[in-house]
Amino acid sequence: MRQVESVSQAAYARFIGTQHLPGLDGLRCLAILPVLWHHATPRLLPGVLGKGAVGVDLFFALSGFLITTLLLRERRASGTVKLGAFYARRSLRIFPLYYVVLGFYALRALQTQAGSEVARHFLHGLPFHATYTANWFLDYAVPHPVMFAFSWSLCVEEQFYWIWPGLVALLPNRAILAAVMGGAVVVDALAEHAWFAAWLPSGSLGLRMLTSFATPIGCGSLVALALDAPRGFALGYRLLGWRVAAPLLSLLSVAWLMVPATPYVSLSITLAALVGAVAIRPDNGLAWLLERAPLRKLGALSYALYLLHITALGLVRKFLPQFQGSALVVFALGLPLSVVLAQAAHWAVERPFLRLRSRFR
Repeated sequence: MRQVESVSQAAYARFIGTQHLPGLDGLRCLAILPVLWHHATPRLLPGVLGKGAVGVDLFFALSGFLITTLLLRERRASGTVKLGAFYARRSLRIFPLYYVVLGFYALRALQTQAGSEVARHFLHGLPFHATYTANWFLDYAVPHPVMFAFSWSLCVEEQFYWIWPGLVALLPNRAILAAVMGGAVVVDALAEHAWFAAWLPSGSLGLRMLTSFATPIGCGSLVALALDAPRGFALGYRLLGWRVAAPLLSLLSVAWLMVPATPYVSLSITLAALVGAVAIRPDNGLAWLLERAPLRKLGALSYALYLLHITALGLVRKFLPQFQGSALVVFALGLPLSVVLAQAAHWAVERPFLRLRSRFR
């Protein structure tokens, strides 16, 4: 027993002292690939092949875990969380490329609005996209494609950034923070199952705002809160510290997707646990895959890939219309084109701003 405790103590010291967890870059790659596949399909496919949107849930779990971990470590090191510096770093990471891409969409819509209901709908919702509130105020129930629709997930993440860092700064007790986040997860689950229908009818703004919280973000945050404390880490290490934990959790995630009506809360917990299992020990059972250079590279570009993959897939469909109905062809050609666009965007837009982040550390 003492040997197990000493191993977990050494693992905790290593975890707390590690600035970068390379396996999480590989997980980002595993998140963006199914999203790209999901948008490459011309229609909803049956079974697991039609559930590529789960990649967004994995992104959410990663965001909740990483942001909470960074905030807690800053608070431990300096005794506080400098919210101004945090938001400066987040802004330099997120805003430049987002608004550049949004600007290009706006220019395209202005050129075609006269004969396009899609473009007019986008321009009407442009203020909501610009303020990360499209998931609250934009009407997605329209009989035509929604331009820039993928921004809903970025709105969810940005709204998480609006609230959670301030709570971490104000509430020094991890147990209270865990209770707040756990309560948010429970409320979201109840709202998704219409428990508040008497007060918040379907389609109401209040219900949209309440359900805009993403359960995987909450689960990822709870895992981060647990692993930040020595006793919580010791428990987490007993559960997730096995080398087989990460492979088994990845298989369990796929198993949840094979259920026709995938249990969302169970899937969210599994994805968050997978993130924790990859982070808790560098030699986890998926390290041989997640730490390969190509996956880490794609993971590092995942934000740009997310913003630009719809453009790449659209170009493939436009110039090769004979393959529009073939998801495999659109995906196979759209992936490398997405990487090229993402790398160009990284060099031209992201990298100059990322160099400024060191001023706010």
